[in-house]
Amino acid sequence: MTEETLEGWAPEIGRGITLEEVIERAFDYRGNVTVVKTDGTELEGYLFNRERDAAEPFVQMFDRAGDGPYDIRYADIRSIRFTGRDTAAGTSYAAWLRAKESKKPASGA
Repeated sequence: MTEETLEGWAPEIGRGITLEEVIERAFDYRGNVTVVKTDGTELEGYLFNRERDAAEPFVQMFDRAGDGPYDIRYADIRSIRFTGRDTAAGTSYAAWLRAKESKKPASGA
C-alpha cells in the first residue's frame, strides 16, 4: 500500500482550495514548509501553531535554524509550499482526502 503525502505540494490558493485549508494542512504537517508572503519574502521552517479566531488570524513558526517563533498574519501569506520531508508519512493527508471525498455530492442517476 502506498501512502499519500503532502511532501512537495505547492497548492495554488483559490484554485479549489482556500488559504485556511492550506494552513490547516501545514499545521498538521510534520515537516518544514515554506511560507511565501505577499511581499515576496519566504520563510522556511516548522509551522507549529495557528490562531484562526484572533482579531487578525496568524500562524507561528520556527525557521530552519530553530530561531523564532515568528508570527505571520494570514493577510500576509500568499502561499505555503510543503518543502520539507514528511516525517508523518502522509497519514494526516490521507485522512483529509477521505474527508474531502466524503463531502462531495454524489453524481445523480
